[in-house]
Amino acid sequence: MASTETDRDPQDGPGPEAAAPDAPVLTKDGVPAQRDGGRHDLSGLEAGLDALDEVQIRRAPIGQVLLKKVLPPVCAVLLVLVVWQLAVWANLADQTKLPKPSAVGQELVDRWNAGDLFSIIWTSVSHGLLGFLAALVIGTPLGLVVARVPLIRAAIGPILSGLQSLPSVAWVPAAVIWLGLNNSTMYAVILLGAVPSIANGLVAGIDQVPPLYLRAGRTIGATGLRGAWFILLPAALPGYVAGLKQGWAFSWRSLMAAELIASSPDLGVGLGRYLENMREGSDMAGVFLGILLILFVGIAIDQIIFSPLERYVLRSRGLTSAAQ
Repeated sequence: MASTETDRDPQDGPGPEAAAPDAPVLTKDGVPAQRDGGRHDLSGLEAGLDALDEVQIRRAPIGQVLLKKVLPPVCAVLLVLVVWQLAVWANLADQTKLPKPSAVGQELVDRWNAGDLFSIIWTSVSHGLLGFLAALVIGTPLGLVVARVPLIRAAIGPILSGLQSLPSVAWVPAAVIWLGLNNSTMYAVILLGAVPSIANGLVAGIDQVPPLYLRAGRTIGATGLRGAWFILLPAALPGYVAGLKQGWAFSWRSLMAAELIASSPDLGVGLGRYLENMREGSDMAGVFLGILLILFVGIAIDQIIFSPLERYVLRSRGLTSAAQ
């Protein structure tokens, strides 16, 4: 027979139904559990999670951009110029070896007045960009195949890594013998320097793609080329963009090495050849100007093309703030 309230032994103490209706209910850790506020707490938690999911995209004020992006490099350049001028005044080296900043500036003005400054820069930039685009076309499918086919990865993966560490200047003599003194030599050296970096960057990005993405892609029918285009490449984009930046750096370095060594009227005068011409004439102001122009162009291409692309990719994935 089921026991009733009158059958309870008085020594057992009051039952749970005898507890005061307002008495707090304790959790297993001894913490009072909230009754009426639970619904409000859950609502607040959901609102907080929704706020975290929202991407606040707003343009930073121009003053903040100037303060954080423009002023630091300008101050760094001014500091270098001051230290350079102080070294000249202190006679740390003869001016045939350490020219004054004003002498380098005068060389820049002379080249501008001569009308060949833009031609020298454009010769190198055009070779570098065209060679990089060719490396992009070759390195991207190569990286996809190496990342997704284990046999090919085992066969040529170590070779790609070795080629990436090989100095680009080592290819110049062989390319000159194979192809002669023409633009094909420049592009060959750029390809050999940039393709391994682009392919390895894509391989590293694909290796970091969660397997769940691939299974989800197969579920909706994204396999083969469709899976590579719609699943792998978008998911591997951060690593791929990093590989592109490194590929451009290798392209520019390879081109400068080729221009320093290979000389021909058919090649024109680029920054590397201009630098070598100034060395042959023992013109240190021209040598310094060539070095600074090579540095400036490399930084400019990175800041105009690759850094904004990298920031966009990272920001779209919530990996950096919109203000950066």
